[in-house]
Amino acid sequence: MNRETRLRARFQDPLKIPARVLRKLYSEWLRLTYPFAGIGSKVSFHFTCKIDRKNAHRIKLGNDIRMEKDSSLGLSLPTEQEGDPVIIIEDNCVIHWRSQIGAKNLIHIERDVLIAQDVLIVDQNHAYENVHTPICDQGFTEGGRIRIGQGTFIAHGAAIICSQGDLVLGRNCVVAAHSVVTRSAPPYSVLYGNPARIIRQYDPAKQEWVTGPVRAPQAEPVA
Repeated sequence: MNRETRLRARFQDPLKIPARVLRKLYSEWLRLTYPFAGIGSKVSFHFTCKIDRKNAHRIKLGNDIRMEKDSSLGLSLPTEQEGDPVIIIEDNCVIHWRSQIGAKNLIHIERDVLIAQDVLIVDQNHAYENVHTPICDQGFTEGGRIRIGQGTFIAHGAAIICSQGDLVLGRNCVVAAHSVVTRSAPPYSVLYGNPARIIRQYDPAKQEWVTGPVRAPQAEPVA
C-alpha cells in the first residue's frame, strides 16, 4: 500500500478525525506528565484509557504499544511507593477495548503480544477466608508473578489469574476466548476452558501440532 492509498484510507471518514486528534493529544499529554519508569516511541493511548498516575513510576512501556478504548493499567500498591516496575510491556503490543491489567507484584508482557477485548490479567485476588468480614474489606492475597511470552495471543473475554507463585505462558501461546488461565503453559500451546488446559501443542521433536500436551519421552528401563 503506497502513501497516497494510506492517506486516502485514513481520511475517508472525516468523523474519525477528531478522535484521532484527541488520541494523539492524550498520548502526548501522558508522555509529558506521567512519571513512567520508561516509555518508548510511538506509544498510543486512546483518550478513555485509565492509568494509575500516582504509581506510573512502577510502569515501564516499550515502543509501538497501542492501548484501545477503556483499557486500563492499575496497581494494587500503596500510593507513590518506590520500587522496581510491576507492569512491564515490551515492544509492539496491543491491548484492546476494555481489557484490564492489575498488578501487585509483577506482570511482564513480552513483545508482539496481542490482547483482545475484555481480557483480565491480575497477579493477585481478593482475600475471602474470613467469613466474618465482607470480602471487599479483606484486601488482596499475596499473589504471584505473571509472564506472558513473546508473540502470544489472548482472545476475547479470557482471564489470566495468578494467586501465588509464578505463572508463565511460553512463546506463541494462544488463550482461547473466555478461558481462565491459572497455571503455566509451555511455548506453542493452545489453552481452552475454565480452568484452562492445553488442547493442542506444537511438538518440536515431531515438528507437528498434536492434540493435548506434548508427552515427555519415556526413559528406557534399566536392565
